[in-house]
Amino acid sequence: MIPAALPPLAVGFFGLGIGYFVFGGSVFFKFPKESNENINHAMGLWGIFMPGFMQFLAGTYIFLGLTIFPAFRSTPILYMAGLAFTSYGVHWFALGYNKYKNADTTVDGYMAVGFLWISIIGAVVFGFAHDIPVMILFILLAVVYINDIPASLFHSPAWARGKAFFQLVTGTWLMYLTFAATLNFALGFHLFL
Repeated sequence: MIPAALPPLAVGFFGLGIGYFVFGGSVFFKFPKESNENINHAMGLWGIFMPGFMQFLAGTYIFLGLTIFPAFRSTPILYMAGLAFTSYGVHWFALGYNKYKNADTTVDGYMAVGFLWISIIGAVVFGFAHDIPVMILFILLAVVYINDIPASLFHSPAWARGKAFFQLVTGTWLMYLTFAATLNFALGFHLFL
């Protein structure tokens, strides 16, 4: 169902997908090597501006459309999208800044517990709403955070590579969701979304 007002779903999907390709790709393929400070600066900026800013923008827009402006009130499931985009956006501001500053990532393991919960809640909400593609997204996000907990807390290369693999898989799914949302909203298609 396409609501009368068009939520910025593709903006949030695309931003997160780019973040997962940049961060997941560099760890999974071990290229470029993070030994160079300039690489960490570049990755940090990508993390702040693509997944961070784009998701935060999408989440804020959705919450404004649900609360102050009545644009999305007929689609209350967007509350979960607003919660996820806003939370994940701020989360990526921190991840990107930490990468830029080459900060210790151990505490990211504790952060991942909270984001695992948001991922589970999202899977439940979109599952009950029969929105299977977005439910799949939240299941993939949960798997990323399940891997992130030991990868960060124990600095485990095996778990870090697993996390990176699922970031790449999730990034690919996010690109499909970007494609589907854009064609559905812009051209009236009825792609799996």
